[in-house]
Amino acid sequence: MQVYLVGGAVRDALLGLVVSERDYVITGASPEVLLGLGYKQVGHSFPVFLHPDSGDEYALARTERKSGAGHGGFICDFGPEVSLKTDLARRDLTINAIAQSADGQLFDPYGGLGDLARRQLRHVSPAFVEDPLRVLRVARFAARFAPLGFSVASDTLSLMRTISASGELQTLSAERLWQETAKALAGPAPWVYFELLHEVGALDAILPELARLWGVPNPPLWHPEIDTGVHTLMVLRAACQLSSDVAVRFAALCHDLGKGTTPQAEWPSHKGHDERSAQLVVELAARWRIPNPIRDLAELVARHHGRCHRLSEMGSSAVIRFLDDLDAWRRPERLQPFLLACTADYRGRGGYETAAYPQAQRLLRGLEVGRQVSVQEIVAAGYSGPAVGQQLHQRRISTLRKMERTALVRSSSKVHGETATSH
Repeated sequence: MQVYLVGGAVRDALLGLVVSERDYVITGASPEVLLGLGYKQVGHSFPVFLHPDSGDEYALARTERKSGAGHGGFICDFGPEVSLKTDLARRDLTINAIAQSADGQLFDPYGGLGDLARRQLRHVSPAFVEDPLRVLRVARFAARFAPLGFSVASDTLSLMRTISASGELQTLSAERLWQETAKALAGPAPWVYFELLHEVGALDAILPELARLWGVPNPPLWHPEIDTGVHTLMVLRAACQLSSDVAVRFAALCHDLGKGTTPQAEWPSHKGHDERSAQLVVELAARWRIPNPIRDLAELVARHHGRCHRLSEMGSSAVIRFLDDLDAWRRPERLQPFLLACTADYRGRGGYETAAYPQAQRLLRGLEVGRQVSVQEIVAAGYSGPAVGQQLHQRRISTLRKMERTALVRSSSKVHGETATSH
Protein backbone atom coordinates (compact mmCIF):
# COMPACT_ATOMS: atom_id res chain seq x y z
CA MET A 1 0.00 0.00 0.00
CA GLN A 2 1.39 3.40 -1.10
CA VAL A 3 -0.09 6.83 -0.43
CA TYR A 4 0.45 9.84 -2.73
CA LEU A 5 -0.59 13.46 -2.53
CA VAL A 6 -2.19 14.34 -5.88
CA GLY A 7 -3.90 17.01 -7.93
CA GLY A 8 -4.38 20.60 -6.87
CA ALA A 9 -2.36 20.37 -3.66
CA VAL A 10 0.78 19.35 -5.56
CA ARG A 11 0.15 21.85 -8.36
CA ASP A 12 -0.48 24.81 -6.05
CA ALA A 13 2.52 24.02 -3.85
CA LEU A 14 4.76 23.97 -6.94
CA LEU A 15 3.32 27.33 -7.99
CA GLY A 16 3.98 28.78 -4.55
CA LEU A 17 0.28 29.17 -3.78
CA VAL A 18 -1.50 28.46 -0.52
CA VAL A 19 -2.73 24.86 -0.37
CA SER A 20 -6.20 24.73 1.13
CA GLU A 21 -7.25 21.13 0.41
CA ARG A 22 -5.31 17.91 0.15
CA ASP A 23 -6.40 14.84 -1.80
CA TYR A 24 -4.61 11.53 -1.79
CA VAL A 25 -4.60 8.42 -3.94
CA ILE A 26 -3.75 4.98 -2.61
CA THR A 27 -2.30 2.11 -4.63
CA GLY A 28 -1.98 -1.53 -3.62
CA ALA A 29 -4.98 -1.57 -1.30
CA SER A 30 -8.66 -2.52 -1.22
CA PRO A 31 -11.73 -1.02 0.48
CA GLU A 32 -11.58 -3.76 3.11
CA VAL A 33 -8.01 -2.79 4.01
CA LEU A 34 -8.88 0.88 4.45
CA LEU A 35 -12.03 0.15 6.46
CA GLY A 36 -9.93 -2.08 8.70
CA LEU A 37 -7.59 0.86 9.30
CA GLY A 38 -10.48 3.07 10.43
CA TYR A 39 -11.12 5.03 7.24
CA LYS A 40 -14.75 6.04 6.56
CA GLN A 41 -16.10 5.35 3.08
CA VAL A 42 -18.06 8.22 1.46
CA GLY A 43 -17.92 7.37 -2.24
CA HIS A 44 -20.46 5.11 -3.92
CA SER A 45 -19.65 4.90 -7.64
CA PHE A 46 -15.97 4.69 -6.72
CA PRO A 47 -14.32 4.30 -3.33
CA VAL A 48 -13.38 7.55 -1.57
CA PHE A 49 -12.49 7.43 2.11
CA LEU A 50 -12.00 9.98 4.87
CA HIS A 51 -8.88 9.65 7.00
CA PRO A 52 -9.81 8.75 10.60
CA ASP A 53 -7.72 11.60 12.05
CA SER A 54 -7.30 14.41 9.47
CA GLY A 55 -10.57 13.98 7.58
CA ASP A 56 -8.70 14.39 4.27
CA GLU A 57 -9.99 12.48 1.23
CA TYR A 58 -8.22 9.32 0.12
CA ALA A 59 -9.27 7.55 -3.07
CA LEU A 60 -8.21 4.15 -4.31
CA ALA A 61 -6.37 4.27 -7.62
CA ARG A 62 -8.89 3.63 -10.37
CA THR A 63 -9.58 3.57 -14.07
CA GLU A 64 -12.62 4.99 -15.89
CA ARG A 65 -14.48 3.66 -18.91
CA LYS A 66 -17.06 5.71 -20.81
CA SER A 67 -20.44 4.01 -20.52
CA GLY A 68 -22.98 6.75 -21.26
CA ALA A 69 -23.56 10.42 -21.93
CA GLY A 70 -22.51 13.23 -19.68
CA HIS A 71 -20.21 13.82 -16.75
CA GLY A 72 -21.51 10.81 -14.84
CA GLY A 73 -21.46 8.30 -17.70
CA PHE A 74 -18.44 6.31 -16.55
CA ILE A 75 -17.72 2.90 -15.07
CA CYS A 76 -14.92 2.92 -12.51
CA ASP A 77 -12.64 -0.05 -11.90
CA PHE A 78 -10.37 -0.17 -8.87
CA GLY A 79 -8.21 -2.64 -7.06
CA PRO A 80 -4.69 -3.26 -5.77
CA GLU A 81 -3.46 -3.85 -9.32
CA VAL A 82 -4.25 -0.31 -10.62
CA SER A 83 -1.01 1.65 -10.88
CA LEU A 84 -0.38 5.29 -10.05
CA LYS A 85 0.36 6.06 -13.71
CA THR A 86 -2.94 4.51 -14.79
CA ASP A 87 -4.84 6.54 -12.18
CA LEU A 88 -3.18 9.81 -13.23
CA ALA A 89 -4.03 9.12 -16.88
CA ARG A 90 -7.74 9.74 -16.23
CA ARG A 91 -7.17 13.30 -14.97
CA ASP A 92 -8.05 16.35 -17.06
CA LEU A 93 -4.87 18.45 -17.27
CA THR A 94 -1.21 17.54 -17.04
CA ILE A 95 -0.66 20.07 -14.24
CA ASN A 96 -3.30 18.15 -12.23
CA ALA A 97 -1.66 14.78 -12.96
CA ILE A 98 1.40 15.16 -10.75
CA ALA A 99 1.74 13.04 -7.61
CA GLN A 100 4.03 13.29 -4.61
CA SER A 101 5.09 10.43 -2.33
CA ALA A 102 5.38 10.72 1.45
CA ASP A 103 9.14 11.31 1.13
CA GLY A 104 8.62 14.23 -1.29
CA GLN A 105 9.42 12.47 -4.56
CA LEU A 106 7.42 13.77 -7.55
CA PHE A 107 5.83 11.46 -10.13
CA ASP A 108 5.07 13.22 -13.40
CA PRO A 109 4.33 10.71 -16.17
CA TYR A 110 2.47 13.18 -18.42
CA GLY A 111 4.69 16.26 -18.45
CA GLY A 112 2.87 18.41 -15.92
CA LEU A 113 6.07 19.95 -14.56
CA GLY A 114 7.04 21.16 -18.02
CA ASP A 115 3.58 22.63 -18.57
CA LEU A 116 3.77 24.40 -15.21
CA ALA A 117 7.05 25.96 -16.31
CA ARG A 118 5.55 26.92 -19.70
CA ARG A 119 2.37 28.19 -18.02
CA GLN A 120 0.31 25.87 -20.23
CA LEU A 121 -3.03 24.16 -19.63
CA ARG A 122 -2.86 20.93 -21.62
CA HIS A 123 -5.02 17.79 -21.59
CA VAL A 124 -3.52 14.50 -20.42
CA SER A 125 -4.93 12.24 -23.14
CA PRO A 126 -7.52 12.09 -25.97
CA ALA A 127 -9.95 10.69 -23.36
CA PHE A 128 -10.36 14.34 -22.34
CA VAL A 129 -13.32 14.57 -24.73
CA GLU A 130 -15.29 11.92 -22.81
CA ASP A 131 -16.23 14.29 -19.97
CA PRO A 132 -18.09 17.50 -20.95
CA LEU A 133 -17.48 19.07 -17.54
CA ARG A 134 -13.85 19.46 -18.51
CA VAL A 135 -14.70 22.34 -20.83
CA LEU A 136 -15.90 24.36 -17.85
CA ARG A 137 -13.06 23.18 -15.62
CA VAL A 138 -10.38 24.22 -18.09
CA ALA A 139 -12.06 27.59 -18.54
CA ARG A 140 -12.15 28.00 -14.77
CA PHE A 141 -8.47 27.09 -14.42
CA ALA A 142 -7.65 29.52 -17.23
CA ALA A 143 -9.46 32.27 -15.30
CA ARG A 144 -7.86 31.33 -12.00
CA PHE A 145 -4.31 31.19 -13.35
CA ALA A 146 -4.53 34.02 -15.90
CA PRO A 147 -2.70 36.42 -13.54
CA LEU A 148 0.20 33.92 -13.53
CA GLY A 149 0.37 33.97 -17.33
CA PHE A 150 -1.30 30.62 -18.08
CA SER A 151 -2.97 29.94 -21.42
CA VAL A 152 -4.72 26.93 -22.95
CA ALA A 153 -2.80 24.76 -25.42
CA SER A 154 -4.12 24.93 -28.98
CA ASP A 155 -4.76 21.18 -29.18
CA THR A 156 -6.73 21.33 -25.93
CA LEU A 157 -8.80 24.22 -27.32
CA SER A 158 -9.56 22.02 -30.31
CA LEU A 159 -10.86 19.23 -28.05
CA MET A 160 -12.96 21.75 -26.13
CA ARG A 161 -14.57 22.81 -29.41
CA THR A 162 -15.24 19.16 -30.22
CA ILE A 163 -17.05 18.67 -26.91
CA SER A 164 -19.02 21.90 -27.34
CA ALA A 165 -20.24 20.76 -30.76
CA SER A 166 -21.13 17.26 -29.55
CA GLY A 167 -24.24 18.19 -27.56
CA GLU A 168 -22.83 16.67 -24.37
CA LEU A 169 -22.68 20.00 -22.54
CA GLN A 170 -26.47 19.90 -22.37
CA THR A 171 -26.22 16.80 -20.19
CA LEU A 172 -24.53 18.70 -17.36
CA SER A 173 -26.72 19.31 -14.33
CA ALA A 174 -27.82 22.78 -13.29
CA GLU A 175 -25.91 22.37 -10.03
CA ARG A 176 -22.67 21.62 -11.89
CA LEU A 177 -23.08 24.54 -14.27
CA TRP A 178 -23.64 27.00 -11.46
CA GLN A 179 -20.95 25.46 -9.24
CA GLU A 180 -18.24 25.87 -11.86
CA THR A 181 -19.45 29.34 -12.86
CA ALA A 182 -19.68 30.54 -9.26
CA LYS A 183 -16.12 29.35 -8.62
CA ALA A 184 -14.95 31.23 -11.70
CA LEU A 185 -16.82 34.38 -10.60
CA ALA A 186 -15.10 34.21 -7.22
CA GLY A 187 -11.66 34.04 -8.82
CA PRO A 188 -9.22 36.76 -9.89
CA ALA A 189 -10.14 36.99 -13.60
CA PRO A 190 -13.63 35.57 -14.27
CA TRP A 191 -13.96 37.38 -17.59
CA VAL A 192 -11.37 34.91 -18.95
CA TYR A 193 -13.77 32.06 -18.11
CA PHE A 194 -16.53 33.54 -20.26
CA GLU A 195 -14.17 34.65 -23.04
CA LEU A 196 -12.85 31.11 -23.35
CA LEU A 197 -16.28 29.47 -23.24
CA HIS A 198 -17.36 31.86 -25.98
CA GLU A 199 -14.26 31.11 -28.03
CA VAL A 200 -14.84 27.33 -28.03
CA GLY A 201 -18.61 27.56 -28.62
CA ALA A 202 -19.65 26.39 -25.16
CA LEU A 203 -21.66 29.51 -24.26
CA ASP A 204 -24.10 28.79 -27.08
CA ALA A 205 -24.89 25.47 -25.42
CA ILE A 206 -25.05 26.41 -21.73
CA LEU A 207 -25.62 30.17 -21.59
CA PRO A 208 -27.23 31.34 -24.84
CA GLU A 209 -28.55 34.50 -23.16
CA LEU A 210 -24.95 35.68 -22.83
CA ALA A 211 -23.60 34.16 -26.06
CA ARG A 212 -25.95 36.11 -28.31
CA LEU A 213 -24.66 39.47 -27.03
CA TRP A 214 -21.57 39.23 -29.24
CA GLY A 215 -22.15 40.99 -32.52
CA VAL A 216 -24.97 43.16 -31.12
CA PRO A 217 -23.98 46.86 -31.42
CA ASN A 218 -24.46 49.63 -28.87
CA PRO A 219 -24.65 53.34 -29.76
CA PRO A 220 -21.03 54.45 -30.38
CA LEU A 221 -21.64 57.76 -28.57
CA TRP A 222 -22.10 55.95 -25.25
CA HIS A 223 -20.17 52.77 -26.02
CA PRO A 224 -16.89 53.29 -27.89
CA GLU A 225 -16.35 49.51 -27.70
CA ILE A 226 -19.69 49.09 -29.58
CA ASP A 227 -20.06 45.29 -29.24
CA THR A 228 -22.38 44.33 -26.36
CA GLY A 229 -20.50 41.11 -25.59
CA VAL A 230 -17.24 43.02 -25.32
CA HIS A 231 -18.95 45.64 -23.14
CA THR A 232 -20.38 42.95 -20.84
CA LEU A 233 -16.96 41.49 -20.08
CA MET A 234 -15.55 44.99 -19.60
CA VAL A 235 -18.27 45.55 -17.00
CA LEU A 236 -17.41 42.26 -15.31
CA ARG A 237 -13.75 43.29 -15.20
CA ALA A 238 -14.73 46.63 -13.66
CA ALA A 239 -16.91 44.85 -11.10
CA CYS A 240 -13.96 42.69 -10.08
CA GLN A 241 -11.97 45.83 -9.34
CA LEU A 242 -14.77 47.08 -7.11
CA SER A 243 -15.90 43.95 -5.29
CA SER A 244 -15.09 40.30 -4.60
CA ASP A 245 -18.79 39.54 -4.05
CA VAL A 246 -20.04 36.88 -6.48
CA ALA A 247 -23.49 38.49 -6.43
CA VAL A 248 -22.12 41.84 -7.63
CA ARG A 249 -20.06 40.17 -10.33
CA PHE A 250 -22.97 38.03 -11.52
CA ALA A 251 -25.21 41.10 -11.64
CA ALA A 252 -22.60 42.89 -13.75
CA LEU A 253 -22.46 39.92 -16.11
CA CYS A 254 -26.24 39.80 -16.59
CA HIS A 255 -27.18 43.47 -16.62
CA ASP A 256 -27.62 43.74 -20.42
CA LEU A 257 -28.91 40.27 -21.36
CA GLY A 258 -32.01 41.83 -22.89
CA LYS A 259 -29.98 43.51 -25.63
CA GLY A 260 -29.55 40.09 -27.19
CA THR A 261 -33.29 40.01 -27.91
CA THR A 262 -33.53 43.47 -29.52
CA PRO A 263 -34.82 43.17 -33.11
CA GLN A 264 -31.96 43.82 -35.51
CA ALA A 265 -33.97 46.52 -37.27
CA GLU A 266 -33.82 48.60 -34.05
CA TRP A 267 -30.02 48.40 -33.59
CA PRO A 268 -28.11 50.13 -32.10
CA SER A 269 -31.05 51.32 -29.95
CA HIS A 270 -32.24 48.92 -27.24
CA LYS A 271 -35.47 50.39 -25.96
CA GLY A 272 -37.00 48.28 -23.18
CA HIS A 273 -33.93 46.10 -22.74
CA ASP A 274 -33.91 46.67 -18.96
CA GLU A 275 -37.15 44.79 -18.42
CA ARG A 276 -36.16 42.09 -20.88
CA SER A 277 -32.84 41.68 -19.09
CA ALA A 278 -34.58 41.30 -15.74
CA GLN A 279 -36.87 38.60 -17.13
CA LEU A 280 -33.94 36.70 -18.62
CA VAL A 281 -32.15 36.83 -15.25
CA VAL A 282 -35.19 35.24 -13.59
CA GLU A 283 -35.34 32.51 -16.24
CA LEU A 284 -31.61 31.80 -16.04
CA ALA A 285 -31.70 31.66 -12.25
CA ALA A 286 -34.55 29.16 -12.35
CA ARG A 287 -32.78 26.99 -14.91
CA TRP A 288 -29.47 26.96 -13.04
CA ARG A 289 -31.02 27.02 -9.54
CA ILE A 290 -29.02 30.08 -8.61
CA PRO A 291 -29.39 31.15 -4.95
CA ASN A 292 -32.18 33.67 -4.44
CA PRO A 293 -30.06 36.54 -3.03
CA ILE A 294 -27.78 36.40 -6.08
CA ARG A 295 -30.77 36.24 -8.43
CA ASP A 296 -32.52 39.14 -6.67
CA LEU A 297 -29.55 41.49 -6.95
CA ALA A 298 -29.00 40.62 -10.61
CA GLU A 299 -32.67 41.21 -11.39
CA LEU A 300 -32.58 44.55 -9.57
CA VAL A 301 -29.49 45.71 -11.46
CA ALA A 302 -30.84 44.52 -14.81
CA ARG A 303 -34.11 46.39 -14.34
CA HIS A 304 -32.79 49.63 -12.83
CA HIS A 305 -29.18 50.25 -13.95
CA GLY A 306 -30.22 52.66 -16.72
CA ARG A 307 -32.37 54.61 -14.31
CA CYS A 308 -29.47 54.82 -11.88
CA HIS A 309 -27.24 56.33 -14.56
CA ARG A 310 -29.83 59.09 -15.04
CA LEU A 311 -29.84 60.13 -11.36
CA SER A 312 -28.09 63.40 -12.17
CA GLU A 313 -31.16 64.39 -14.21
CA MET A 314 -33.62 63.61 -11.41
CA GLY A 315 -35.17 65.88 -8.84
CA SER A 316 -35.39 65.02 -5.16
CA SER A 317 -38.84 63.48 -5.52
CA ALA A 318 -37.62 61.14 -8.27
CA VAL A 319 -34.70 60.03 -6.08
CA ILE A 320 -37.08 59.07 -3.27
CA ARG A 321 -39.37 57.23 -5.70
CA PHE A 322 -36.32 55.36 -7.01
CA LEU A 323 -35.45 54.28 -3.48
CA ASP A 324 -39.07 53.17 -3.06
CA ASP A 325 -38.83 51.01 -6.18
CA LEU A 326 -35.53 49.51 -5.01
CA ASP A 327 -37.21 48.57 -1.70
CA ALA A 328 -34.25 50.32 -0.10
CA TRP A 329 -36.09 51.37 3.08
CA ARG A 330 -36.88 47.77 3.94
CA ARG A 331 -33.70 46.21 2.50
CA PRO A 332 -30.98 48.86 2.75
CA GLU A 333 -28.22 46.23 2.68
CA ARG A 334 -28.85 45.70 -1.05
CA LEU A 335 -28.18 49.30 -2.06
CA GLN A 336 -24.39 49.23 -1.86
CA PRO A 337 -24.02 46.04 -3.98
CA PHE A 338 -26.55 47.48 -6.44
CA LEU A 339 -24.51 50.66 -6.78
CA LEU A 340 -21.25 48.74 -7.19
CA ALA A 341 -22.73 46.86 -10.15
CA CYS A 342 -24.09 50.09 -11.65
CA THR A 343 -20.70 51.76 -11.20
CA ALA A 344 -19.10 48.81 -12.98
CA ASP A 345 -21.55 49.22 -15.88
CA TYR A 346 -20.73 52.91 -16.14
CA ARG A 347 -16.97 52.22 -16.13
CA GLY A 348 -17.13 49.17 -18.39
CA ARG A 349 -16.70 51.24 -21.54
CA GLY A 350 -13.73 52.42 -23.54
CA GLY A 351 -12.29 55.54 -21.92
CA TYR A 352 -14.48 55.37 -18.79
CA GLU A 353 -12.48 52.84 -16.79
CA THR A 354 -11.68 55.25 -13.94
CA ALA A 355 -14.60 57.67 -14.31
CA ALA A 356 -16.28 59.09 -11.22
CA TYR A 357 -19.83 57.92 -10.52
CA PRO A 358 -21.51 60.60 -8.33
CA GLN A 359 -24.87 58.90 -8.84
CA ALA A 360 -23.89 56.38 -6.17
CA GLN A 361 -23.26 59.03 -3.54
CA ARG A 362 -26.51 60.79 -4.35
CA LEU A 363 -28.59 57.66 -3.89
CA LEU A 364 -26.78 56.73 -0.66
CA ARG A 365 -27.34 60.27 0.61
CA GLY A 366 -31.02 60.03 -0.28
CA LEU A 367 -31.30 56.82 1.71
CA GLU A 368 -29.51 58.31 4.71
CA VAL A 369 -31.64 61.46 4.70
CA GLY A 370 -34.90 59.60 4.10
CA ARG A 371 -34.28 57.21 6.99
CA GLN A 372 -34.00 60.15 9.36
CA VAL A 373 -37.71 60.91 8.90
CA SER A 374 -39.55 59.58 11.95
CA VAL A 375 -42.68 57.46 11.52
CA GLN A 376 -43.41 57.94 15.21
CA GLU A 377 -43.59 61.72 14.74
CA ILE A 378 -46.03 61.28 11.86
CA VAL A 379 -48.29 59.05 13.96
CA ALA A 380 -48.02 61.43 16.87
CA ALA A 381 -49.17 64.22 14.55
CA GLY A 382 -52.47 62.38 14.13
CA TYR A 383 -51.96 60.49 10.86
CA SER A 384 -53.11 56.88 10.52
CA GLY A 385 -53.57 54.14 7.94
CA PRO A 386 -52.44 54.87 4.35
CA ALA A 387 -51.96 58.53 5.25
CA VAL A 388 -48.90 57.57 7.30
CA GLY A 389 -47.16 56.16 4.24
CA GLN A 390 -48.15 59.15 2.12
CA GLN A 391 -46.90 61.59 4.72
CA LEU A 392 -43.67 59.59 5.15
CA HIS A 393 -43.05 59.76 1.41
CA GLN A 394 -43.66 63.51 1.24
CA ARG A 395 -41.50 64.28 4.25
CA ARG A 396 -38.64 62.25 2.82
CA ILE A 397 -38.87 64.27 -0.40
CA SER A 398 -38.99 67.63 1.39
CA THR A 399 -36.12 66.70 3.71
CA LEU A 400 -33.91 65.60 0.82
CA ARG A 401 -34.86 68.65 -1.24
CA LYS A 402 -33.97 71.00 1.61
CA MET A 403 -30.65 69.26 2.20
CA GLU A 404 -29.69 69.29 -1.47
CA ARG A 405 -30.61 72.96 -1.87
CA THR A 406 -28.50 73.84 1.15
CA ALA A 407 -25.57 71.86 -0.23
CA LEU A 408 -25.97 73.61 -3.61
CA VAL A 409 -25.94 77.05 -2.00
CA ARG A 410 -22.82 76.20 0.01
CA SER A 411 -21.09 74.86 -3.08
CA SER A 412 -21.99 77.99 -5.06
CA SER A 413 -20.77 80.26 -2.25
CA LYS A 414 -17.50 78.39 -2.07
CA VAL A 415 -16.94 78.73 -5.82
CA HIS A 416 -17.69 82.48 -5.75
CA GLY A 417 -15.40 82.93 -2.77
CA GLU A 418 -12.54 81.17 -4.50
CA THR A 419 -13.12 83.29 -7.63
CA ALA A 420 -13.05 86.54 -5.61
CA THR A 421 -9.86 85.47 -3.86
CA SER A 422 -8.17 84.67 -7.17
CA HIS A 423 -9.00 88.12 -8.49
